[in-house]
Amino acid sequence: MSTSPTLDASGRVPLTWRRGISTFGIGVIGFMAANLVPFMIIALVDGHGLTPTAAGTVMTACLLSTAVGCLLTSRWSARSGRYVVARGGLFLAAAGFGAAALVPLTPVAIAGIILGGLGGGGAISSSGAALAALRNPNRMSGISGLANRAIVTVVLALIPMFGTGMLSAFGILALLALAFALTSGWMPAAAASDGTAAPGTAASDAAGASDVGGSPAVPRKAPLLVTIAGFSLLSCFGLWALGEDSLWAVAGSMGAGQAGIGDADMGLMLSISTAGGLVFGAIASYLGDRLGRTIPLLVLLLLGGGLKLAAGLVHDPGTYMLVIIAWNTVYALAFMYVVSVAVALDVRGFWSAALSGTYLIGSAFSPLFGTFIAETLGYVPLTAILSGFSFLLLVPFLVISRVAARVEKQGAALDAPDASGTQFNQAAIV
Repeated sequence: MSTSPTLDASGRVPLTWRRGISTFGIGVIGFMAANLVPFMIIALVDGHGLTPTAAGTVMTACLLSTAVGCLLTSRWSARSGRYVVARGGLFLAAAGFGAAALVPLTPVAIAGIILGGLGGGGAISSSGAALAALRNPNRMSGISGLANRAIVTVVLALIPMFGTGMLSAFGILALLALAFALTSGWMPAAAASDGTAAPGTAASDAAGASDVGGSPAVPRKAPLLVTIAGFSLLSCFGLWALGEDSLWAVAGSMGAGQAGIGDADMGLMLSISTAGGLVFGAIASYLGDRLGRTIPLLVLLLLGGGLKLAAGLVHDPGTYMLVIIAWNTVYALAFMYVVSVAVALDVRGFWSAALSGTYLIGSAFSPLFGTFIAETLGYVPLTAILSGFSFLLLVPFLVISRVAARVEKQGAALDAPDASGTQFNQAAIV
């Protein structure tokens, strides 16, 4: 028996406009609060009279809530609850951030922000799981990163136009969450153990009805090696996030202190960094799996470590800006490749659903870690420590990447016709 023309032996389906808008857009909305932290802190300080430290603490609680929501729902998102998690998470995010935007009471705003973050975690886990259902993990993770950069760039440009108040900083996010909740049914369905769409999914709708027929079986339990690789990837990604975002947290103060970077130059540097991520994200999406995954990841981790170290050693404003722009571009590309490793490990998306949760845990503590080391030891020791993160994590990342490549190869082998011209239709090893 041959497989469905739209569903390969590993259980992945091709990208369509509706699947892409839903999968990529919902993931971006889940991460949006993390990208808007600077504006949200300003809004809390101006709108509720909080100190910067207190406002930062509220946003740390929001990010940790997002991480908890992502991790708690990741297994459900990888199985039959993907659409429930997405819709519930986005509606909760809309309600929480909407309350923060509209209700002028500080306790209500704080509670709404934390609840909104929790809902964002559900959006991230459902989107991450759905990403694993699409063919060509390298290309899909590249497009996902491209969509993230593009939407965030637009939102970052819109908020200052309306003023950095509670209504603009949190209201825009609430409206976006509500809008994308309506697209959640377009995400590709989770694969069940018999290879069909899992019960309770929306696979029978117009977007996914053709995805379920004749698909191969997906086993209930992954091999031990894949399980070890998956948990190792989650741990390493959290540590990597701590190392990368700690530099981002002090990039402004370090640039002003040692290179004399002004506010205008800093804004230009960040804008160009975003543009670099867009351009190279588009290139990564176009290349797909042509360069493989392990070698590009090796090169990017080495470059990232070297650029972080260089950031603490340069004192010329122009050179410092170039180093930060290059580092931020490399960082964005490395992020995409790590996501593709998680996607390749499991077609059901468990690892890619949980990956962002561990990232957010590391990211939430990075401002405290980065500023503490900088104030205690100085910028050069800080960048040396942060570059060490890249170099030390390089080995486990590459080993895990090889495991993911083996899993992907075994799944692809099931699509290959045998000598009689028929396709294999047995359980994929994931």
